[in-house]
Amino acid sequence: MPEGYSVNVEKAIGHKSASEIVACNRRDYLLYALSVGVPSTELQWLYENGKPTKERGITMTHSSSFHKDPKFGPLPCYPLSLLLKSDHWDVNVFTERFNAGGGIPGIPPYNPDAIVHGEQTLEVITPFPVLGGRFKSVKTCTGVYDKGSGMVIASRVDLYGESDNVHYCRMDSQMFVRGYGGWGGPKGPKGASYKPPSATPDATLDFNTGPHQALLYRLCGDFNPLHADPKVAQSVGLPTTILHGLCSYGRVGHAITELFAGNDRNRFKSISARFASPVLPGETVTFDLWKVPRDAHTFDVIFVGRVGDRVVLSNGHAVIANESNPSKL
Repeated sequence: MPEGYSVNVEKAIGHKSASEIVACNRRDYLLYALSVGVPSTELQWLYENGKPTKERGITMTHSSSFHKDPKFGPLPCYPLSLLLKSDHWDVNVFTERFNAGGGIPGIPPYNPDAIVHGEQTLEVITPFPVLGGRFKSVKTCTGVYDKGSGMVIASRVDLYGESDNVHYCRMDSQMFVRGYGGWGGPKGPKGASYKPPSATPDATLDFNTGPHQALLYRLCGDFNPLHADPKVAQSVGLPTTILHGLCSYGRVGHAITELFAGNDRNRFKSISARFASPVLPGETVTFDLWKVPRDAHTFDVIFVGRVGDRVVLSNGHAVIANESNPSKL
C-alpha cells in the first residue's frame, strides 16, 4: 500500500456511478451454464429447446422434486455475469469494466490486480427474460471498510429493463483489495450469520472443475487477469491463477434450483455467500446443502463449499418459494 494511503469514506458512500447499458442473449445463457459446470443431462439450461432430466452423481438424504418439467431459461444466478459485461460481445478490459461509470470519489487509486471477490448477494425482483435483452445498470457505493490486511469496497447494482424500466434484480458485492488496509477506517457492520445445521446435509454434490474452468468462465464477461495470467496472480501473492468465485457460486445456485425448486427458476428468490478461500482450476468443490424452514411461503437453503477440508464458500444462504410465481413479461 502506498505510504499515507487513506480514504474519505463520507465522499465515497452513497456515490452513484453513471448508469450504463449491459446486454445478453440466449447464447450467453448457454455459455454461462456450461462454464459453471451444468452437466450435459440438464438440457433445460444447455439447449434452447431443452427440458430437464434427472442428474446422476448427487447424494440426496431426503426426497427431492426432480420431476417437474419447466422449459429453457437462464439460470437464476446468470445476472451476476452482467456485473462486468457490457453491451457488446467482445473481450473487455477488467479495470475499465470494474470502474465503469467513473471512479468513486474519496478512494485514491489502488492496484487493480489486488482485487478479489469477498462476498456476493443476489435478490431476484422479477425473473430474468428468456430471450435476454438490454438492461440499465445502476451502481451505488454502499461502504468502504478497513480490514487491516486490505480494504473492502461494497457496492450495489440494480438492473432495470432499458425500454420498460422493469426492476429485475439487486446485486450487492464486497470486493477485497489485498494490501490496502490499515488506514484507520471503519471495520464495517457484522453481517448475518448462516451456520450449517448439525444434522446430515439434505444433499451433497461435487463440482469437478477442469484446468480450463477459469478460462471458460471468463468468457461470460469477467476478464480479470488473475484468472488467466499466472504472472499477474503471482505478483499479488497467489500461487497461480484462481477460479472465479462466481463460478462455484453459479454451480451451487444451479444445484439449489434443481434439488430444492424442481428446476423452476421462478421459485428462486435470493442467494448470498462469502468467498472464504480461492479455488484453483482442477480442484473439486464439494457442496453440502440443508433445507431449513422459514415461513408459510418460503424456505431457506444453507450451504457450504469445501475443497478437501478447506472451506472455499461459506455463510451460504438461499431463499426458495414454495410455489412458482412466473413473470408475466
